[in-house]
Amino acid sequence: MSGPHAPGRSCQDRTVSTTGPLDPGPLDPGRHGSDRGRRLGVAAALVDGVVVPGDVVVDGTTIGAVGVAPPGRRDLAVPGFVDVQINGFDGVDFTRADPAAITGALVTLARHGVTACVPTLPTAEPAAYEPALRCLATVMDQPPLGAKVLGVHLEGPFLNPARRGAHPEEWLRDPDPALLARWAQLAPLAVLTLAPELDGAPALIAEALRLGIVVSLGHSEATAALAHAAFDAGASMVTHLWNAQPAVGSRQPGLAGAALARPDVRVGIIADLVHVAADTLLLSLAAAGPRAFVVSDALDVAGTAPGTRTRADGRPQHHDGIAVHLGDGTLAGSALPLDAALRNLVALGLDLPRAVDLVTAAPARALGRADVGRLRPGSPADVVVLDDSSTVASVLVDGRQIT
Repeated sequence: MSGPHAPGRSCQDRTVSTTGPLDPGPLDPGRHGSDRGRRLGVAAALVDGVVVPGDVVVDGTTIGAVGVAPPGRRDLAVPGFVDVQINGFDGVDFTRADPAAITGALVTLARHGVTACVPTLPTAEPAAYEPALRCLATVMDQPPLGAKVLGVHLEGPFLNPARRGAHPEEWLRDPDPALLARWAQLAPLAVLTLAPELDGAPALIAEALRLGIVVSLGHSEATAALAHAAFDAGASMVTHLWNAQPAVGSRQPGLAGAALARPDVRVGIIADLVHVAADTLLLSLAAAGPRAFVVSDALDVAGTAPGTRTRADGRPQHHDGIAVHLGDGTLAGSALPLDAALRNLVALGLDLPRAVDLVTAAPARALGRADVGRLRPGSPADVVVLDDSSTVASVLVDGRQIT
């Protein structure tokens, strides 16, 4: 099968039988850990970008050992996926759902390989933020039944109206550090997307950094000079590179060009092949290297049947199982989960270790988290087992079987 959603070659063809730089060499039991606990029955595991032949042992909530003989006959264990930008899933809008509904969506999300995520609140009416943050804080206080919540991503309301995309203009507002501090008391905030050219943006960046929030630039008309100033002030990420920002020109690199040129800025990219064309995606990955990571930017319709529905702001939107459009054609987000994005990356020619890194360790690095996105002895047992078509065969979160 060919095309952007076609399965790649088998794991055996791609990676499990390896030579050269991916060959981990003879099994060293001291390096790989002890053989106790529950075996996953896999042929190999992806450990820090290296395919290690042999089975994986789960010891309670952690990885007990990798490279254990004898190996299983098939399948590859990889780290659980990490989604830094996701607005909802399986019919559940994270801005408007109660804790029970959010928990149910996180279980379904985990079946697609996402073992950790940052629920994203887009621009909403002012009264929506506090209840949404309280609900997400309640979910975070509970043991995870599905994908773990690493904090909240505020994608708005401090955005440029000229690059608002699907964000309702009437709900956008100028940067307000005091408001951000109040919201941070309601739930742990992990990421803040803002437009650095807005009046008051430098003070907002400073407050976000004081609160331990990763600052991401997006929905912006910023010139390269303004972007560099914001990065120099501590912003370290770009939200959905290429979308809701000016195109790069030979003499006007803009936000995207500035971000790709800097070694200290990480860039999130949507890999549904609609928001960003395949060639642009490959160019971005080549330019950014390990600083790139993939996000779903999934809306609540992700995981549901294609169709048309009315948004909370009253506007109609349609999704085809890949991307979501408003009635006027504006891209509103994606309907493609990260496991499908992973298969897109493989179909475009990326080797499996690089493709997996883009949805696991790379987003974890962007968040400054060493406790997710990795599979090695002693790490949390957040594991995705992929079959020969890079399809999710089973998932564990903290050693607990999800599917």
